[in-house]
Amino acid sequence: MAEAAEVLDMEPLGVSVELRETDGELLEFDVVGRARGFLAQPHVHTGQTESYEVVEGGMRLDVDGRTRVLREGETASVAPGVAHAQRPGDHGSGRVRIQVRPAGTTEDFLRRLADMSARGDFLRGGWPKPLAAAALVRDFGDEGHAAKPSLRTQKRIAGALLRAASREYLFVDEWDVDAPPEAVMAALADGRSYPDWWRPVYLEVEADGEPEVGKVSHQHFKGRLPYHLRTKSRIVEYDPPRSLSVDVDGDLRGHGRWTLTPLPDARTHLRFDWQVFADRPLLRVLTPVLRPAFRWNHNWAIQRAMEGLEPYARRLSTA
Repeated sequence: MAEAAEVLDMEPLGVSVELRETDGELLEFDVVGRARGFLAQPHVHTGQTESYEVVEGGMRLDVDGRTRVLREGETASVAPGVAHAQRPGDHGSGRVRIQVRPAGTTEDFLRRLADMSARGDFLRGGWPKPLAAAALVRDFGDEGHAAKPSLRTQKRIAGALLRAASREYLFVDEWDVDAPPEAVMAALADGRSYPDWWRPVYLEVEADGEPEVGKVSHQHFKGRLPYHLRTKSRIVEYDPPRSLSVDVDGDLRGHGRWTLTPLPDARTHLRFDWQVFADRPLLRVLTPVLRPAFRWNHNWAIQRAMEGLEPYARRLSTA
């Protein structure tokens, strides 16, 4: 149980969200205000049960075309796969406590909405801009999506929009590490260790504490191309020893995800998905003509990771 609720501001959507409790199996949060725009539209959770308790005010719950009005103290649940919409009550602001089981990526989704609100990614009335909406479908559609059109159609439209506007570099690297997943994750999650094993790529890393969701670190690194980069990373998902995800901003803006799979004999299969958004002055210079040079630079940096991670993780596992 969290000591105090973390508040996510979603003013363009008419609400704020107070994160109350999460343990992987359960996410509990309060929605405060009057939801509008796409938040109040019919949608489907493919594998999650969503439960509601009206703490203040009221809520209109539409389930498969039928409306139920919930008053203060009343509760309801919606099973996975059932189309539904949560709409404000008749008057004033409300507070609805929501529980989602299993938690899945719901917290990441809520944080994305807060980030979009801060960046101005919503139009008037609480509707996401087209590219931001397409990214939501791409990143969260398999777990939850609008009731209509079909998810397949939504993905097709989202993919076409993102491809048309793409200024991204997408990299996927996989290799086996002769060290147990716990040690490999310990090295990857603590960015302060990168100058020790990911050399000569990482020059300096500062972090504000041990790795956990929300923790921030600052990096100074370089590649084979003649430039140095400074970035800030925030851990957005941390499930040791299975996965780690970070959002990156600064000279580069991107999203990285490490996925670890245990292998026999205390070894680890490692996958790194790295998505870089080419919207910074440096990468605008790297036009599509220079895209192979940027990939060559990335491949060089990953080779240095392959060389340094295994011996470092093995030392951790025997310490």
